[in-house]
Amino acid sequence: MSKTRYGDVLAYITKDGCEIRELMHPEQHGNRHQSLAEAIVRPGQSTRLHRHTRSEELYHVTQGSGLMTLDKETFAIGVGDTVLIVPGTPHCVAARGNQPLHLLCCCSPAYSHEDTELL
Repeated sequence: MSKTRYGDVLAYITKDGCEIRELMHPEQHGNRHQSLAEAIVRPGQSTRLHRHTRSEELYHVTQGSGLMTLDKETFAIGVGDTVLIVPGTPHCVAARGNQPLHLLCCCSPAYSHEDTELL
């Protein structure tokens, strides 16, 4: 299927502890080389430090603010920011303030639990 509707996409929790909605994923929608998901990190929460050996990721902040950790660097992120996560790079993200942090996550190749290594 080449179109999804947000309200029809069921959320699940990933290995790193983040709430995810797969907006477009090869296993469900027929696309081939990438996935697009919305991740929500609740206030006061963070994802677990992890890395992907194959997937390159882009995180784009659509709501809220947070702290992004990439390898040994930690920096603030907010609405409109986009972060590149190179394969093999340890990373995690934490929500700041009293609002959830919403991220669009694009992965190429598409996200898979098997490609997620918790650190």
